[in-house]
Amino acid sequence: MLTYNLTNIGSDSLYEYLYKCIKKDIILGNIKPGERLPSKRPFSKNLGVSIITVENAYSLLMSEGFIYSLPKKGFYVTDLKNIPSKKQMNKEKVILTSGHNHYLADFSSNQTESDIFPFTTWIKTMKEVLRNNQEELMINSPCGGILELRKNIANFLKDFRDMNIKPEQIIIGAGTEYLYSLIIQLLGNDVKYGLENPGYPKTAQIYKSMNVDFEYVDMDEYGIDPNELEEKKIDVIHISPSHHFPTGIVMPISRRYELLGWANKVEKHYIIEDDYDSELRLGGKPIPTLQSIDVSDKIIYMNTFTKTLSSTIRMSYMVLPESLADEYYKRLSFYSCTVSNFEQYTLSRFIENGHFERHINRLRNYYLKKQNTILNAFQTSSINNKIEIYNETTGVHFLMKIKSEKTEKDIINNAFSKGIKLSPLSQYYKNNEENKNIYVMNYSSLDSEKIELIVEKLKQCI
Repeated sequence: MLTYNLTNIGSDSLYEYLYKCIKKDIILGNIKPGERLPSKRPFSKNLGVSIITVENAYSLLMSEGFIYSLPKKGFYVTDLKNIPSKKQMNKEKVILTSGHNHYLADFSSNQTESDIFPFTTWIKTMKEVLRNNQEELMINSPCGGILELRKNIANFLKDFRDMNIKPEQIIIGAGTEYLYSLIIQLLGNDVKYGLENPGYPKTAQIYKSMNVDFEYVDMDEYGIDPNELEEKKIDVIHISPSHHFPTGIVMPISRRYELLGWANKVEKHYIIEDDYDSELRLGGKPIPTLQSIDVSDKIIYMNTFTKTLSSTIRMSYMVLPESLADEYYKRLSFYSCTVSNFEQYTLSRFIENGHFERHINRLRNYYLKKQNTILNAFQTSSINNKIEIYNETTGVHFLMKIKSEKTEKDIINNAFSKGIKLSPLSQYYKNNEENKNIYVMNYSSLDSEKIELIVEKLKQCI
């Protein structure tokens, strides 16, 4: 007869505790598959509990499939072949991280410093939304996002990027990864996608996860060559013409018109224009978007607020050509918007009140000052004759070539030992071994007060 000590059951009821005891014995194999459990009446008498307690415990075990009953015969243990015993279970613990970056300098990070986020204004805007938009906050957002936010984004794009678009063309989503999945569903799986080589690795991971047919397209000094698209039979090409990551290339206007010509040749040709950090161009005027010069309705424009506000604010948007926008509402409008109303109304009011534009201006000044500090530290150090810096005016990263007899791997390991994380350009290439000892130096999260120390430690690595 099974026996359990029911004197110290904690906050559980008697039947819950008994259920857990029997379940544990079944999983551990102490009660064998096919073994008959004690009848309710003698079992309850042996334990000193009511029959109802035993019935409730057995009922729970049956509902979860641990035991089964046979009429007039009793309760039997199920054969749980697929449940591992405790001895078989992997005892290796999952390592949880705090999320904090403990490097002295992480040149691969795109984290935003808390000091430059407009907390005071953002909190004030949140309070304003809670006070004035209580009714709207309780209404489900349209599939493309709150119309008020889309209107304000359209106005901003008109003023800042000279883009004439309708709010209905804008689709809001929680991150560009989600928006990519919508684009793939919209354009279908019978088209071939192209990715820049080098390029952002996560886009390829998204395409792979969705079983999309794609191919890497090599870049020259001006960006993607339309002839390469023809040769590889690409239908949809993903590019970042205003500031390519990671090379920093800015596509000239002549090449842009060539690509628009390619897109206009075939009906299923489209260009996905990723304009992810165009607002942070530090030298000269912003480069016009492909969307602003397109007359054939062939550009899917994408941007995000993760670079200008914070990497933790998962709000991005895409601007669909009008024909594709109509198709989206016909076929994919069953999707709910993945950004909460509260965040959308807060951002909308933040843009409408001019806070976003002022914030961008402050960001440019802040990053320009930081960049000057970094470049000056490199140029005035003895490391200057061992490095070459270029493409530093188009965003918050630049390329640095290190002239050293040491291998790229040795330099990365040496830097790591000094608390510096380097991001080699070669890791962004697909099957390309030519770009050794060139590094992508993202300085957005760098501590300006530690620049001289960082440069000195880097000097010791090369």
